[in-house]
Amino acid sequence: MDEELIDQVPLFAALPREELCKLKSNLKMVELAGGDFLFGEGDAGDRLYIVLSGQLAVVKAVGTKEERILNRCGPGDYLGEISLLEPRGVRTASVRALIPSKLLEMTREDFNGLLQRQPAIAFHIAKVLSSRLREADRLTIRDLERKNRELDQAYRDLQAAQMQIIEKEKLEYELALAREIQKSMLPRSIPTMEGFEFGASMIPAKAVGGDFFDFIPLGPDSIGIAVGDVSDKGVPAALFMAMVRSLLRAEAHKSLPPKAVLQRVNRHLMDLNEGEMFVTLLYGLLSQRTRSFEYARAGHVIPILCDPQGRLLSLPRGRGQALGVFDVAVSDEQRIHLTPGCTLLIYSDGVTDATNMQSEFFGLERIHNSLPGLRQASAQSVCDNLLKLVVEHQAGAPRFDDVTVVVIRAL
Repeated sequence: MDEELIDQVPLFAALPREELCKLKSNLKMVELAGGDFLFGEGDAGDRLYIVLSGQLAVVKAVGTKEERILNRCGPGDYLGEISLLEPRGVRTASVRALIPSKLLEMTREDFNGLLQRQPAIAFHIAKVLSSRLREADRLTIRDLERKNRELDQAYRDLQAAQMQIIEKEKLEYELALAREIQKSMLPRSIPTMEGFEFGASMIPAKAVGGDFFDFIPLGPDSIGIAVGDVSDKGVPAALFMAMVRSLLRAEAHKSLPPKAVLQRVNRHLMDLNEGEMFVTLLYGLLSQRTRSFEYARAGHVIPILCDPQGRLLSLPRGRGQALGVFDVAVSDEQRIHLTPGCTLLIYSDGVTDATNMQSEFFGLERIHNSLPGLRQASAQSVCDNLLKLVVEHQAGAPRFDDVTVVVIRAL
């Protein structure tokens, strides 16, 4: 045994020379590599260890998420004394070598013999033990404080998560209610008129949307038909849409041409529209007697007309501006004669602007390709088939705009 190492141990500093010689001859040397365990928490304890060189860590809860280092021991420190002071003592923590280390191993018999021969050494051990107990208490209190902070934070996080869940459920309920209210604002049934057939379908981009369509009865032989598209999406657009639809219904009269109706709606919007939103709108009067559809287009997409032979006819176009932007509304006013077999498609730009996963637009060409093949179908079937094609085109891609189609089919 290296005599210089044992002579430097503070525990043995006051021992007489003969006692040191006795220890040098009796105590066993233990060598550990870095990472080796000297003993484990819960092991039976019957030995005291004195560190001669290296460094060791006293560790609680090894291998668990609660693992933590209670203390580090270096040359001159000793450990394992608590298990020697208790009958059938067990290790209260594990000890692991952080670097290669050398220790002296003192059995219970060696320890008891040393205390009998040198009682004064008990005072030194008691002093160190008291210091370790204070440090253990300090670490325990600090650990409890940390756990209390973690529990408090977890409780606050749980409260916040619960509030988020409540708010989410509340929002979902309100959106579902808004969706039902918006549905109730749209026509509950498709009207009938001798010599004509109607169809309509709409898919909102969100729970509620800014598109709308309407059929407004204006007498026994006349009906007002509208398709609108509000600039925004979601709840704000739905509220603005409801206002526009209400204003349109309030101003629509058989005696007023569509252009005049849109001008009146625009005046109201300029007075009421503080959110700086706008709406594109196509509103027209369908006459059963003349079989004509007279419409005004305020910035809305141009409708598509398919003749009885399946040919797509170019419709005249003029200048039209969205409502809610300028004090004087400029609208494109046109008149179409609908002969038997004709199909007129009025739609929102959500149809042509629908994109797939490759960012390709649905476009006008796909509408033109689909309509001739549907000329023998009912008006509602034309709507449903067109929306089906749009949904298939998107194929899981995000939907950014509402999609609305209205079909007038002349019989």
